[in-house]
Parts: sequence; structure tokens; C-alpha cells
Amino acid sequence: MTALSSDLPLLRAPFTHRLGVAMALHDGPRTTALIAAIEAAADEAGCTVTLADTENVVATETRVVRSLRASGMDGLLLTPSAGDDAVISGLVRLGVPTVLVDRTASRNDVDQVSTECIQAMCALVRHLADHGHQRIGLVAGAPGSATNDERTLGYRLGLGRAGLAWNPDLVACGDPGAAEATARLLDQAAATALVVADETLLIGTHFELHRRGLRPGADVALAGYGAPDWARSVDPPVTTMAQPLAEIGTRAVHTLLTRLAEPDRRPEAVRLPPRLVRGASCGCQIRHR
Repeated sequence: MTALSSDLPLLRAPFTHRLGVAMALHDGPRTTALIAAIEAAADEAGCTVTLADTENVVATETRVVRSLRASGMDGLLLTPSAGDDAVISGLVRLGVPTVLVDRTASRNDVDQVSTECIQAMCALVRHLADHGHQRIGLVAGAPGSATNDERTLGYRLGLGRAGLAWNPDLVACGDPGAAEATARLLDQAAATALVVADETLLIGTHFELHRRGLRPGADVALAGYGAPDWARSVDPPVTTMAQPLAEIGTRAVHTLLTRLAEPDRRPEAVRLPPRLVRGASCGCQIRHR
């Protein structure tokens, strides 16, 4: 009898599930990190992953979700576009195992994994207020998305806890056009500090400040939800709320696998806490090592 060599590669167990992932695939390094975490967690669990680009457009999302279902996916990870409630309702009605990833929906009949928004935005506003600012502007995301609405609610909560009055003139929608929204807050509302609702909008706001020759932290205080890599390399570094993207992706896969194993359990909404990363853009004095 011939003994098997220990040098022979071990055969992997067969794939257990086919998972479809529907999200905007070209939203920059943040999306890349999220996808990498999803793929790593799926691979560890012996699952295959099929990616589909929604382009953040409801019509495109509807089409790619239909295509993934027709391809025989066992379950879906979906980052919902604003206004896509009909897509989610259809998946729930058909009993398709689904987990919403990164962006939330105002409903309790589907699993969701994202970061906490309300208290995190509240903390950013209070941080700026602690630096003495009373006219704190918000560059907001488009209304109609539960995630954007939660961040706007967090902004209002932060004003209240800081003893500042709500002023609708200090809120400008930055989608599309964060630079233009920033200009309105500076010119028409005389904002002395800005909090930005997501890292995509932060690009436009930072550009507008640079175009005007305004230095964050000195001329205008700045803080944003989401922590793109460039925010740490600019001068001064931007104060941000960093989302745990790797944990979001991993937790989303595990939640979907649990749903596949226990289809009748109650849906859960997981909110992972972001982390405040202080830069000098808010007025903090940061020591450089």
C-alpha cells in the first residue's frame, strides 16, 4: 500500500452557497475594502460570490437583482439605492434570503448590517460645538435614503444637545453638487463650521474650501462621516468618523449564512459603531510624530 505524501495539496470542501452581491462597484477605495471583506468571509465559509453593479440607480439595481436571482444565487447582499423600497419589498415577498449592507432601510422585515449613524453624527456636531462654533452647517446626502435621513437626524440631535437651535438655512443637500452646497452654506448661511454626511460629499466640500483659499481648522472647521484614505494625508488631516468596513463585510456574510441556515428566525438590524479620528481640520491641536 502506497502512503500519500504530506506534500500533496489538500482538496477543498465543495462550495456550500452561491452569494450574490449587488452594490455600486465603482465608489472608490471604500467600496473596494467592503468587497474585499465580503469575498474573504465568503471564501472562508466555502461560498462563491458573484458581483453586480447597481450604479446607485434604482432601475439598474432592479435589473441586476433580477439577473442574480435568475442565476440561482442562494442569497443576496444588497447595498440599496435611494428610493429602492420596491426592490427590497419584492425580495422579502418572494422569500429571497437578503441582507442589506452598509446602507439601512426604515423597515424591520429584512436583515441589515451597517454602521450607527445618529449618535455618530451627533458626536461630530457636539465636537465642533465644543470648539465654540454656533453656526454649524450640514452638507447632507439626498433625502429618501434611510442612512442619509438618520445622519440628518443625528445632526439635529447634536445641535439640541449642544444647546443650538435648528436652522434650515444651515442645511444644504450635496447630492449632486457638494461644492455648490458648501458655497451656499458659507455665502448665504455664514457657517463657521461644516459637518459632511459622507465621504463622497467630503471630496466636493474639501475642494470648495481649497478653491476659496480657506484652511480647514483655521478659517472654517470641518468634520465628516466616513474616513477616506486621502483625509489623513491632506494638510491639515480631516476629522472623520471611520466606519469599520472590514467588520461590516464580514458580519454581513455571516448574517446571510445564518439566514440561510435559519430561514424562520426574526430579522436583525446590526449597527456597528464608527470610530472618531481626530485631525486638525476641526480645530484640534494634533501633534505630529
